[in-house]
Amino acid sequence: MVTSTAAWVKQHSLRWVLAIWVGLMGWSLATPTALAYDNPDLLPEEPTFIIDLANSLSSFEEERLNDRIQTFEDESGWKLRVLTQYDRTPGRAVKEYWGLDDHSVLLIADPRGGNLLNFSVGDALFDLLPRTFWIELQTRYGNQFFVRDNGENGAILEALGSIETCLRQNGCAVVPGLPQEQWILTLVTSIVGGVIGGFAAHPRKPGQVIAWQWVLIFSPLWGILFFAFGVGPVVTRTSDWIPLTRNVAGFAIGFLVAYLTSTLRDDSSSPSET
Repeated sequence: MVTSTAAWVKQHSLRWVLAIWVGLMGWSLATPTALAYDNPDLLPEEPTFIIDLANSLSSFEEERLNDRIQTFEDESGWKLRVLTQYDRTPGRAVKEYWGLDDHSVLLIADPRGGNLLNFSVGDALFDLLPRTFWIELQTRYGNQFFVRDNGENGAILEALGSIETCLRQNGCAVVPGLPQEQWILTLVTSIVGGVIGGFAAHPRKPGQVIAWQWVLIFSPLWGILFFAFGVGPVVTRTSDWIPLTRNVAGFAIGFLVAYLTSTLRDDSSSPSET
C-alpha cells in the first residue's frame, strides 16, 4: 500500500513539474523581448529626426523639434538625433537609419535608469565639447529631480538647447547657464572661504591689524574655496553679474564676521590693566 502510494505521488509530481515547465516555456516564447538589441522593425517609414517610442514628447513638441533640428543641421552641419525608449528600442539599427557619423549626436532618453539621458557622441565633437561637458549635461538635465520638476520633455529640450548653443559658439568647456542649486553651492563655498580667511587674518600681536602671514599661509584653502568653487563656476557659465556680486558679498561678510568675532574674543580674554 505504501509502495503504491509513493509511486502515485512520484508519477503525478513528475506530471506537474512537466506541465509547469511546458507552461513557462510557452509563456516565455509568447512574450516579446523587452529590449531588442537590433530591431529595424521599430524604425518609422517616413524620414524623421526623432523616434519617440516612450512618448516623452507631445506631437506639437516633436514637430517643432524636428524643424529646429533640420534648421540647425542646415546652418551648422552637425547632426542632432533623438531616441526615446522604454520597453522597446531599435538598437543599433538607428545608426544606419540616420547615417550617424563623427559629426552626429544621438540623445537617448530612457526613464528606466537612474538618469534619463545618455549621449552617443561623434569623435569630431570632442574637440569642441569635452567629455566633462557631456557628463555635466547628463547630470544637470537627466537627474531625477530635474525630470520630476520639468518632465522628460523638458529635460530633452533643455539638453538639446545647450548642445545647439555651444556648437553655435564653436565649443564650450562647461554647460552654459547657472542653475539655482549650483549657485547656492558656490555661495556657500564663498562664505566658508571668507570665514577661513577672517579667522586667519585676526591680529595675534599688539598693534597688529591683519595677520598677513597667516592669511598667506591659509590662502590655498580660502583661495580655492572662493576663487575655484565660488567665482569660477559662475563666470564660466553666465555673464550675469548678480550671482557673482552676491558671492563676493558673501565672502566679505564671512570674512568680517570671523575677523571681528576672533578679535573681540581676544580683547575680552586679555587681562585688563590696573
